[in-house]
Amino acid sequence: QVQLVESGGGLVQPGGSLTLSCTASGNIFFINDMGWYRQAPDRRRELVAVFTSSRSKKYADSVKDRFTISRDYAKNTLYLQMNRLTPEDTAVYFCHADSPEGPSMGFPYEYWGQGTQVTVSS
Repeated sequence: QVQLVESGGGLVQPGGSLTLSCTASGNIFFINDMGWYRQAPDRRRELVAVFTSSRSKKYADSVKDRFTISRDYAKNTLYLQMNRLTPEDTAVYFCHADSPEGPSMGFPYEYWGQGTQVTVSS
């Protein structure tokens, strides 16, 4: 079992910055890729950024050049640095972890955090 806990959300003015954190605990050895998703009201949850097991980084076009994903292995923590925020970035942000070897050993395929609210408004 893996637990993911996000923090760092809040209210920020357009053009401002926030940094989200996601701390993993439990059987972290089963984690491969980690990433951030977001979901605005009445919208489908969408992928924001991925930090792969090979330490490559991928971003949605809407956040590329504004957001930076990173991972601190020593702290078991995933970060999302968000700069030049716009109202369109308003959403609940979720931490996600893949565990592709999990099902073969009786563990879940993936894990989700509880979400943290980011509101961009003047």
